[in-house]
Parts: sequence; C-alpha cells; structure tokens
Amino acid sequence: MNLAPTSPTSLSSLSSAHSSSSSSSSSSSTSSSSTTSWLSGIVRGRTDRSASVKMASNSASGGGGADSTGPVVRKNQWRGVLFKYGPKPIQVAFKTGDYKQQVIFIGGLTDGFLATEYLEPLAIALDKEKWSLVQLLLSSSYSGYGTSSLQQDAMELDQLISHLINKEDSEGVVLLGHSTGCQDIVYYMRTNAACSRAVRAAVLQAPVSDREYRATLPETAAMIDLASTMISEGRGSELLPREADSTSPITASRYHSLCAYMGDDDLFSSDLSDDQLRMRLGHMSNTPCQVIYSMGDEYVPEYVDKKALVERLCRAMGGAEKVEIEHGNHSLSNRIGEAVQAIIDFVKRDGPKGWDDPWN
Repeated sequence: MNLAPTSPTSLSSLSSAHSSSSSSSSSSSTSSSSTTSWLSGIVRGRTDRSASVKMASNSASGGGGADSTGPVVRKNQWRGVLFKYGPKPIQVAFKTGDYKQQVIFIGGLTDGFLATEYLEPLAIALDKEKWSLVQLLLSSSYSGYGTSSLQQDAMELDQLISHLINKEDSEGVVLLGHSTGCQDIVYYMRTNAACSRAVRAAVLQAPVSDREYRATLPETAAMIDLASTMISEGRGSELLPREADSTSPITASRYHSLCAYMGDDDLFSSDLSDDQLRMRLGHMSNTPCQVIYSMGDEYVPEYVDKKALVERLCRAMGGAEKVEIEHGNHSLSNRIGEAVQAIIDFVKRDGPKGWDDPWN
C-alpha cells in the first residue's frame, strides 16, 4: 500500500501481436505490501492522488465499438493508458476506459498483453457498462514463469490493486484468470492481503491442472525426481536442465510446484479428493465466483471427466457459478462470443452475495 508508482502515460493506441495461450501457469507471491493501517493508507493515497488521464473512450456515449471513441481502434490496436504499478521494470499494466470499477485479466504461462482473442470484444462490452479492463505484466509473464512463483504473483497483484485504489479511486475489482492465472487468483485470495478486500468477484476461465497435462509428457517423471532431489539439497532456486521446459528456464521449485502431486500449483486436478479440493479451494466461497470450463480443452487429458470435474470444483468453492462451453478450446478462441457473454452477464448482475462495498 506504500508504493509510489509513476503517473500513467497516455497512449493514442496500443498495437501488439496476439500471444497465444499455452497450458496455464502464473506464479504468485505472498503479499508483503500491506501497511500497519492499510485503510488509512488508502485515504492518504486518495488525498494525494495525481490527476488521472482522461481518454477519448470516456465520452458521454460510453464508447462502445471499435471506432474513434471506443477502447479498440481496430484489430490488435487499442486505446488506453499504459502505467507503472510497481518498482520492477516488468510491472506495467494497460487500462482501457477511465472508470471506477475494473476487471483485471491475469494470463497463464507465456502470456502477456492481448493474451486471448476474447479480450478485444470484452474490452468493448465492458466499456459500454462503464467498466475498465486492466491487463498486467507480472514477473512471471512471457518466459518469466519458470523463475517466479505464486507467492511473487500474489504480491505483485496486490501492488496493482493498491495502485488502482490509491491512484484511480477504484470502487472494487473483478479478477479474471485465464489458465494458470486461475491459480494466481486462488492463491491471492488465500493470502488475505490488504487489498484483497477490494475484490468483488472472480472469474476462473480454463482452471486446468498443469500437473495432469505435464504428466502426459515423456520427460516429466524424471524431472520431478530431479527437482525433488535438488529441493531436498537446498538447491530449489537452481535451474533444471533445458529438457525440463522448452519454453522457459525453470527452477526446481517452480517445476515441482507445477508438476508434483499436491504442489503449490496443484489446485484443479481430477484425482484430488473432495476434501483436498475443499482444503485448497474452500476459501473462495467468501467471494462470488464463476468457473468457465471449456469442454474441448486441449490441455485436459482425455481420461478426465470434464463435466464431473467442473461440478466438483464449483462445489469445493462453496457453490461457484458453473459455465460449460461445449467444444470450447483452452483459450476459447473458437467460442469468443460465448466467453464474452458469460463474463459480462456475471459482471453486470449482482453476484451470489451481491457486490458489497469493499470498504465497509
């Protein structure tokens, strides 16, 4: 809460190639940014708030389409604010619209800005409802996930929400996780970090098991054994051989978290018992939650009963809303309209417990 991020930088447009989403993963870290009096920090931050940058998308019409007033100019070209939210060079976020409520998108392994194809129409739909879409870069973004952790992600997510509270007068956020971004949300909400009170609701899109997917790869078993040995020798922060992960350098600790039974990232596996799922997901019952599951997800092994699994996940979270997308792939690139509609319907209406004032 005591961060002092630099002022936002206005962009006339943001253009980027679409980075396709792979099997999930994000690393998070326990929040260390809370102060002795986080609420007083919020009040001080709001008093000292620098003037926000008004964007053209905040016209009286609400800017709904891909035109001169909306958040999306044309395919892969966005209008919004690029800003720093933390001290690290990677801690940059991009926000469309200038509204008091924000949906924060958290991508999976190898993801960064514009990670999924549904983000463009989602930004347009949210703008019509006077919600901003925020995409953030974490230390684990792109190829950084192998040397990061869930604890680190959680700390950086808390710093972003702190920035939105102190600098943007946020009235509350909805967290939208894709793939391993879902693990980030679950882990962050378990930390009870200072700013987690501002989380009105959570959407978990493609909450799949990295462990079950990686178990289908030939090198995984041997690498889990090597990672376990290195951790027992106090070398968990050292890198595994290149064959452990072709996408990113990866430490023994991070690999073990993703691939080992009951590792930190092992939250959505079909072979976990109901008690184990409740132990790992039960705290999400305190937050209105929606689970969007792709019934054609290519990162879920064929032996997994997807319908039974998503039912168990929702039950473990205390009755989360279940959305099954028939034939949907992992990133829902083949079901963009259904994805956007499900998210918007959830954000627009009162959740299972209603949108409580996060400050009362």
